[in-house]
Amino acid sequence: MSDKLVPTLLTILIVVVLFALLWWGWRGRVRRQSGLPPVAQAPRDLMQRATARVDGMYVVTTYASQPLERIASHGLGVRTTAEAVVAPEGVFLNRQGAPDVFIPREHLRAVSTASGMVGKFVERGGLVVLTWDLGDTRVDTGFRARTGEGSRELEDAASALLDA
Repeated sequence: MSDKLVPTLLTILIVVVLFALLWWGWRGRVRRQSGLPPVAQAPRDLMQRATARVDGMYVVTTYASQPLERIASHGLGVRTTAEAVVAPEGVFLNRQGAPDVFIPREHLRAVSTASGMVGKFVERGGLVVLTWDLGDTRVDTGFRARTGEGSRELEDAASALLDA
C-alpha cells in the first residue's frame, strides 16, 4: 500500500503547485493591467432598442497590437457563454458568470472576422472581432456566434454602427 501512497501524494502535490502557479501568474497579469479603465455601463433600456441579438461565446479581449496578450483585468480575459446585443448606442455582450461588456458606438473602431484569437481557433471567419478603445488603449474583443448566420448578423449590425 505504501508503494502507491508516495507517488499518489507526489502527483497531488505537483498538481496543486501547478494550479498555484497558474493563479499567481493570472493575479500578476491583473495587477499589471490595473491601469486600464473599467468597461462602460450599458444604458438601462438598451435591450428594447436592439437591432440584433446573437447567442454565442465571448472568447477574449486582447490588446489590438498584441493579439496573443489576453487582458485579464475587469474580467475581460474570462471566456463565457454570452449574448451579443447590438443597439444604436453600441454593442452589449451579456455574459454569464462574468461581468458584462458594453462597447459604446463612439468607441467602436472596426468590425472584422478572424479564424482565431488567443486560446480559441475555429474555421476561417468564424469569430467576429470588435476593435474598440478602452480608454486610451485599443483592444480587440472576439465573439463566436452559435451559427454562421448569427456571425453574419452580428458583423452586419455592428458594422452599421460604424457607418452611423
